[in-house]
Amino acid sequence: MIKQRRALRGAITLAVAAGVAVTALTGTGTSRADGGGADQAELRRLLNRLTTVDGGPGALLHLRDQRGSTVLTSGVADVNSQAPVPRDSRFRIGSMTKPFVAAVVLQLVGEHRVSLDAPVDRYLPGVVPGNGEYRRKITIRRLLQHTSGVPDYLAYLNPQEILKDPLAHHDTRDLVNLALAHPPVFAPGTGWSYSNTNYLLAGMLIEKVTGRTWGEEVRRRIITPLGLRETSAPQDASAIPGPHPRGYVRPGRDAPLVDLTAFNPSVAGPAGGMISSGADVDRFLGALVGGRLLRPAQLREMMRTRPTGAADGRAYGLGLESRPLPCGGLYWGHGGDVFGYETASGATVDGGQATVMVNLDPGGSDAQSDDMKTAVQTALCQDGSTASR
Repeated sequence: MIKQRRALRGAITLAVAAGVAVTALTGTGTSRADGGGADQAELRRLLNRLTTVDGGPGALLHLRDQRGSTVLTSGVADVNSQAPVPRDSRFRIGSMTKPFVAAVVLQLVGEHRVSLDAPVDRYLPGVVPGNGEYRRKITIRRLLQHTSGVPDYLAYLNPQEILKDPLAHHDTRDLVNLALAHPPVFAPGTGWSYSNTNYLLAGMLIEKVTGRTWGEEVRRRIITPLGLRETSAPQDASAIPGPHPRGYVRPGRDAPLVDLTAFNPSVAGPAGGMISSGADVDRFLGALVGGRLLRPAQLREMMRTRPTGAADGRAYGLGLESRPLPCGGLYWGHGGDVFGYETASGATVDGGQATVMVNLDPGGSDAQSDDMKTAVQTALCQDGSTASR
């Protein structure tokens, strides 16, 4: 999920005034490493920067390549106890959920149960309002690539309501209707704009076609076959199972932290509701770009990108984005931010994967996001990855 951060900061400030538990950040933490062949000095520096200059409580990096795995941590998992970040941490992955969901949809395409260029209205009749011509142009492909023009429901969701009752259930159809009550951002297929509503619709599509929830299909098709034991797609469960850092938000510059580790992920759903670990995200991305989850034709479609207009060369495929590596070539992955956690992940087609997590969002600085992206790129480059596709 990509949230409206200014609005959220204002809402969180109100929540703090209303008595939500808060705590102050103290200490800068330490780093630890295990295995791996990459030169870790620069990676350690970046992780320590995330938990000092950038202000995150804790950070973790998991790097996986053909020689094994490296785990680095910095800072603290809990600002009260000052406990270090567990090396096998689970955390909310936000929009890193989208490649999982897109992979399921593309598997259904490969099984001839979904047509990529068919209108959403074929599978979800009446869900998208408007005239027939407009509805015909909102295709499955355009949902997955954010070229549908469908508004983002997060632009109209009042975050104060979430903070008043973080354990409340949010119905996916209600969130979709909230977005679709507003005009399109552009005519379908004529632009690019990131919209979490696209993936709520993709989740509804999976349920309509398979008769099972999007989370059940992710579990059946991806989590279980890959042995992702630290990954889950909770529907309403507010707790993070297994070892995990607390998740914090910061309502404003120099403000104390708010602990939002526990909340109902139905507000994010197929747009950003999953939980995973650095090791599992890396395993998933390696299997995805390595061709173990999709047939060749569907993987080519997923990796057929269009520019997003980002200065760093980011291009978006179908639930998977590419960026250039400073050492040459491209890497594939996704970012994610959701209450309490920000993640950045990437993989190359020649076998390198890296995932970084900071347990602060929203309220992290732009520098936090930039340094996380740099850490992923540095890890992949030190691995010697220069592959493109």
